[in-house]
Amino acid sequence: MSERVIKFGLVGIGSIGQHHVNDLSKIENAVLVGVCDIDKEKADATAKAQGTTAYYDAVDLLEQSGLDVVIIAVPHYDHPFIAMEAFKRGIHVMCEKPIAVHVNAAKAMIEAYEAAKRQRPDLQFAIMFQERTLPYYAKLKAIMDSGMLGKLTRATWIHTRWFRSQAYYDSGGWRATWAGEGGGILTNQCPHTLDMYQWLFGMPDLISGHAHIGKYHDIEVEDEVTAYFEHPGGMIGHLIVTTAELPGTNRMEIVGDLGKLILENGKLLHYKYPQPMLAFTRETDQRFAEWEIAPEEIAVNANAPSGHRVVTERLIERLLGKSVDLIAEGPEGLGSLTLANGIMLSSFQKRPVTVPIDGDAFQAELEERIRTSNYVKKAVQAPAAAEDMSASFGTTK
Repeated sequence: MSERVIKFGLVGIGSIGQHHVNDLSKIENAVLVGVCDIDKEKADATAKAQGTTAYYDAVDLLEQSGLDVVIIAVPHYDHPFIAMEAFKRGIHVMCEKPIAVHVNAAKAMIEAYEAAKRQRPDLQFAIMFQERTLPYYAKLKAIMDSGMLGKLTRATWIHTRWFRSQAYYDSGGWRATWAGEGGGILTNQCPHTLDMYQWLFGMPDLISGHAHIGKYHDIEVEDEVTAYFEHPGGMIGHLIVTTAELPGTNRMEIVGDLGKLILENGKLLHYKYPQPMLAFTRETDQRFAEWEIAPEEIAVNANAPSGHRVVTERLIERLLGKSVDLIAEGPEGLGSLTLANGIMLSSFQKRPVTVPIDGDAFQAELEERIRTSNYVKKAVQAPAAAEDMSASFGTTK
């Protein structure tokens, strides 16, 4: 006897929305029962190609299509409204990143989910953090959970493999504006990076952020950021990101009492210390020392299944009654958003901020920038053909 099919509806048929359409067409236990976009021509064309129904209002899709799950792939500000409308109707949600633009909206979204879940305990809320499935990051997570490095002292991540051209920013009227997107690299490209950081190391106590607005592009939001974090156990963290660097770098260093890991260029290297570093520092009679350590390359199955489809399939398994964990529960999206908002709030106010951050203060800063914006968006230039989104997805290389 075949398993039942999970009925999906999609809101938002931009580049990432089309990626979801393509994935769903290849998943055996999924069917697309409706697509929705305010661009009627786009909705009609996608519906025709997929043999489904077009909608032009998200609430109509939720009420009329008979869907089990809604995938939210619209501009960020609209994520909470659509999700909360779905929760009210007992509809499962798969939300693209980020969960919202600011933490106040995210918290309202999570509260709505928790309230709906009290009425329907099996209600599911997933967020599309597909980079958790990337083999090298999954291996790092297993190592962090094992405690192999002992007490962590430093994590430094230079992730500048997020190049975006001016043509990219000009390709959507909502892109890279305070009113349309709510931010730049931290809001669009780096929710995955920020999620990965807090997934591996937990949340810091203190954030110091330095964000440069339109430094390399004609945009009104940040395109280069450096951040410093202080964690409860004493670990410090650094994050350097930009959309203006070619060739970009993706290098992570994780230093602990018992060893060090370096991930770069598709290699994960382990430097195993001959003795605990912190005890050696306190107890040695040597005034200067150097350990000559040959690193061991940790084997990683780089061909393991990963990406958006894995996240969607895991949700389907859960909905089919299998006892599996989601790749990322929706409420987990608050962590990366807190980091993003905290970095920008620190930069706006030119001072470190503590975690949990003041959501009202960040929202006020954001709304003031929207109110006083005099930025004029260039004419939108739509791509001549469907875009290949693969180059935009994160990589550990």
